[in-house]
Amino acid sequence: MTATANLPLIDMAGVREGDPASIRRVGDAIRRACSETGFFYIINHGVPQAVIDHAMAAAKTFFAYPPQVKRQVAVNKRHRGWHALGGALMYEATKPDFKEFFSIGLELPEDDPCVLAGEALRGPNQWPDFMPQLRTALDDYYAAIGRAAADLLKGVAVGLGIDQDFFAPKYGKPLQRTQMVYYPPHPPMAETDQFGVAPHTDYGCVTLLYQDNSGGLQVRELASNRWIDATPIEGSLVVNVGDLLARWSNDRFRSTLHRVINTSGHERYSIATFYDPTYSAVVDPCDLGIDASASRYPAVAAGDYILKRIDDSMAYRKNAQ
Repeated sequence: MTATANLPLIDMAGVREGDPASIRRVGDAIRRACSETGFFYIINHGVPQAVIDHAMAAAKTFFAYPPQVKRQVAVNKRHRGWHALGGALMYEATKPDFKEFFSIGLELPEDDPCVLAGEALRGPNQWPDFMPQLRTALDDYYAAIGRAAADLLKGVAVGLGIDQDFFAPKYGKPLQRTQMVYYPPHPPMAETDQFGVAPHTDYGCVTLLYQDNSGGLQVRELASNRWIDATPIEGSLVVNVGDLLARWSNDRFRSTLHRVINTSGHERYSIATFYDPTYSAVVDPCDLGIDASASRYPAVAAGDYILKRIDDSMAYRKNAQ
């Protein structure tokens, strides 16, 4: 592990190759990063740059369409589709986020058992007829980033002192959500409480982010309580711990406040992936070696927890309620 741009940088090559010594080293590095900052970079993560470039090009094409066109795939009850500017209000924020995003999840047909059982957030994605190439670009990215996230969780498990394959059975049908995100240039006269994304912690287990070279992502450093830049590093992904993993680890791993302010003067693009367990997976600190008397959190179904957090922050869900 090396320190780069204020946050740790971890090389995943050995984990991808299945090398036991490398997995232990990465586990140690992840443990330090997740207990100290909750944020780090990974390189040699296995997502081909060509796949990333294709997805980023598709994002630029999609968001360039006018709102009346993108509205054809407006977000639905499954949290799939286009979220318009102003559609997300982070908890304790005073203004909606200054961003748009397009979200997909695990592609499941209407007759899938999970869909028929009524699991929230499940089902087919919304793909735009006006841009058929988007599906190929995002399907490829979704699959590649999912493999990278599964490798990452091996290091997370070792960092927590449990078997490297602990998380795998919890991800049979993951609640993986991948979002293309578009940030217009920050308004020059914006008030101080206007953000691209207001300060928040993520809801789930781990987030893997690809960001362009615009900058703007900032992390609240735990030791100093100051905001530091997560400077873009070529070929890297930014990883952070979400609240569900913090809960699962009994707060041994930290979920950290972060925000985006796009002061680059031009448009900013990123692709965020929230890699979370299958809906019914039980999240219980006791399963990670914590004694019941020391557990800070009761067991909860992963999907119920994530759904509640989405309901609390998305305007379209509040309006429906």
